[in-house]
Amino acid sequence: MIQKVAIYDTTLRDGSQREGISFSVADKIHITKLLDELGVDYIEGGWPGSNPKDATYFEQVREIELKHSKVAAFGSTRRKGISPAADANIRALIAANTPVVTVVGKTSMLHVTDVLQTTADENLRMIEDSLAYLKAQGKEVIYDAEHFFDGAKLDMEYGFDTLAAAAAGGADVIVLCDTNGGSMPWEVAGFVCQALELFPEAQFGIHTHNDSEVAVANSLAAVRAGAAHVQGTINGYGERCGNANLCSIIPDLIIKMGLPCLAQDGNLAALTHLSRAVAEIANMAPDTHLPYVGKSAFAHKGGIHVAAIRRNVDSYQHIEPKQVGNETRVLVSDLSGRGNLLSKAEELGLDVSKDEAVKVLNDIKELENTGFSFEGAEASVAVRLRRAAPDYSPLFNLLDFTVIVEDRRGRGQLAEAMVKLDVDGDVAHTAAEGNGPVNALDLALRKALLPKYPALRDIQLVDYKVRILDSENATGAVTRVLIDSYNGRERWSTVGAGTDIICASWLALVDSVEYGLSVAEDEAVSARMAVSD
Repeated sequence: MIQKVAIYDTTLRDGSQREGISFSVADKIHITKLLDELGVDYIEGGWPGSNPKDATYFEQVREIELKHSKVAAFGSTRRKGISPAADANIRALIAANTPVVTVVGKTSMLHVTDVLQTTADENLRMIEDSLAYLKAQGKEVIYDAEHFFDGAKLDMEYGFDTLAAAAAGGADVIVLCDTNGGSMPWEVAGFVCQALELFPEAQFGIHTHNDSEVAVANSLAAVRAGAAHVQGTINGYGERCGNANLCSIIPDLIIKMGLPCLAQDGNLAALTHLSRAVAEIANMAPDTHLPYVGKSAFAHKGGIHVAAIRRNVDSYQHIEPKQVGNETRVLVSDLSGRGNLLSKAEELGLDVSKDEAVKVLNDIKELENTGFSFEGAEASVAVRLRRAAPDYSPLFNLLDFTVIVEDRRGRGQLAEAMVKLDVDGDVAHTAAEGNGPVNALDLALRKALLPKYPALRDIQLVDYKVRILDSENATGAVTRVLIDSYNGRERWSTVGAGTDIICASWLALVDSVEYGLSVAEDEAVSARMAVSD
């Protein structure tokens, strides 16, 4: 009976083989610390015999005092025809000076004959000799039986002979690898059971790839069959379609299967932060739809779903999001019901009546029919909820604006905007030049509002996206504009839409400014109350 599953993270080696990922040494050290905080058992740092960067990593990681994790160096069995002591790869594994070494060897006769170009017997000697030599150096040795499932299907007897060689060499764990990612869960479970029957004293692990979209399922099936060691990567990063995703496997093991797999004081609630931090370090956009850790993992959009979770949150959530460091989110769109708006108001700390929520909901449904999309522009929802309040007083009212774009001889293209606003009863009439019409409009708006609202200095436009919704209408198409803004603490998104890109931009810009100034005013009120208390 399995008491605990060991988690072996190979993000720094197998994960870095994903197209588009290249970790620096500093990146690898940073991720190592994050994984140690989570409480995984093993961190595979790289292949010291393959490149100078990995060798440098192993030098630097020795200076870090890890609380939980053991660092493993990865390499292959000795080459054919030479001793382990004479093999440069084996010497590099020892020089890495890690407590754990992981050695990959060939299981499939296809690879033995076509890739290694050696004999079946020599391959068995390569496995046993390499592991025995490393064990003699005092290392904990993990053996990765590469292509095990494919190899066993081609020649089952030889596949298990390679496992016997690994056991004879003293492997502490024998990891069965679905290297091509083509096996199914029932196949994996069957082979794990066979391996345990043949080698009852051995400890087995699982390493799967996601080429058939079942890497996580295969890993869990192996554990149910008796594997006590699981390899994978954060966010499922890896070559081709990726590796088994530890961000799914770890909570599945702990929450769904009741099997501990982190250090005793490991921190499952750090999982979401870890997932997103690794994505940022890898310079990859976080996958918002990942199970457990994705931004959309506990996001509710359908009106009947939101109405249900307002009565009982468990009605449409399989776990409490806080268990993995995530949160429930309610989305607002034309599929929303009144509950979506009431939940969003509560999330924003706004006191909104049911009638006001219905009014805003109807407005949003009409606007989405014309090209708006509020799902990714929650600040535009927030300002509409504020505007629905009976005591709402606008920060400013637009009287008119003009934007001129021209090409002047000697100066090139020029954009100029003029804005006339009613700001608390005073008319502000300003003009500004910009590097484009939207930039000029933004500068003119700021010039008009800054004397009254100095907090606007802290609000910066940080992203501007345009999407053409009906390209078949050519230059008469409806354009959707999304603006992202930031005040040094919070980032928010607003939306505008219409057949005129300038007017659509103005709508998104006004929402952005109003939301940012409202947040600043709320913070100022809270600060004054704190002082008075």
